[in-house]
Amino acid sequence: MPLRPHRPAAPGPLRSATRTVLAALAALVLTACTSTPRAAAPSPGASRPPATTTALHRLVADGAPGAAALVTWDGHLAASQFSAVGVADLRSGRKMGRLDRFRAGSLTKTLVATVVLQLVGEGRLGLDDHVADHLPPGVPRTGAGGANDLHRVTIRQLLDHTSGLFNYTADPHLAEQLSGPGFPAHRYDRYTPVELLRIALDHPPTAASGALPHGPKGVGSAPFAYSNTNYLVLGLVIQGVTGHPYADELRRRILAPFDLRGTSFPGNSPALPAPHGRGYSRIDGHRVDSTAFNPSRAGAAGEMITTLVDLNHFFAALLGGKLLAPRQMAQLRSERATGGAYGLGVYATRLPCGVTVWGHNGDINGSYAQTAGTADGRHLVSYRVNTDTPAGRTDGAALLAAEFCAPRGRRG
Repeated sequence: MPLRPHRPAAPGPLRSATRTVLAALAALVLTACTSTPRAAAPSPGASRPPATTTALHRLVADGAPGAAALVTWDGHLAASQFSAVGVADLRSGRKMGRLDRFRAGSLTKTLVATVVLQLVGEGRLGLDDHVADHLPPGVPRTGAGGANDLHRVTIRQLLDHTSGLFNYTADPHLAEQLSGPGFPAHRYDRYTPVELLRIALDHPPTAASGALPHGPKGVGSAPFAYSNTNYLVLGLVIQGVTGHPYADELRRRILAPFDLRGTSFPGNSPALPAPHGRGYSRIDGHRVDSTAFNPSRAGAAGEMITTLVDLNHFFAALLGGKLLAPRQMAQLRSERATGGAYGLGVYATRLPCGVTVWGHNGDINGSYAQTAGTADGRHLVSYRVNTDTPAGRTDGAALLAAEFCAPRGRRG
């Protein structure tokens, strides 16, 4: 189950550590950069850029049954343009739709980080607070003979993946069940965040927290190492601080105010809401329909279901400063502690033309998606494919470059 544990290309999925999948698509263009020159954008009514359409076709040619993208120019969300190639369902031949629901994987993390930073802005939480101080009763604080200790890990370190906590989806036994040969037999297994956290805490940390100078209190950080465990724990922190499940807080603070009607947090429900297509995985050389499974394996690290329309609306609001105060926006974008690899729930992608875009990706059984946008959130692209195992490695990077770098004369 792909919550990918590392970055060169969009950190994201719920899959084992050995799986690179589509997040590596952006590997050629992901470098640390905070400057954001604006790319030329066509008028909202312009036709699809030929290069972007070509990139969608390439995603399908490289193994995805279907690919779709939604582009917003100049902040005109109502005029966003949808394109799709291939099919949403290999049996029926149904095409992908603009409002189709799909699993978003680690794009969940950006919404979780947003609520955590809202709590920081409200003074209910501090980025350098120790995690153990904000967990609900009954959640383990230590493991691996004391090598893991959430009394020594900070909220900031969870947000930017410098905690050193082992990535639970990389546990060999669990990974075999989540995305390996054991998936068909275990697709409906239920997991609780505490059970998954215990698996992570039983492993030695990837690095000791406190190894590097960091933060105003002199708290140290381990080197950047993408771990789904960090956001699993942040979901528990939100519950500990607010008294409500993390999903309830995300609904109240983000989904309801911004009318994200196609977004949900399914808990233990294995079904996708209608309308939806199918999701496909490749296991032991065979294509498997992985549409239905219990997403509790992902929780706050990646259980979200959404639409391309909702992704563009959310990132337009986030990058446009409608969800966080200026100080928290600066914290969200700060990649200082990770050497430019990751902020506090988003990351920057430097494209070959010099444009820097911000966003996140998500990868989970049968689905890969990514959203990227200019710093002001006025030019956005969200795209998706209905597989977690495409053959291409540079197609996603090509799509972003086509959308944000193509000169106006090549569009339409």
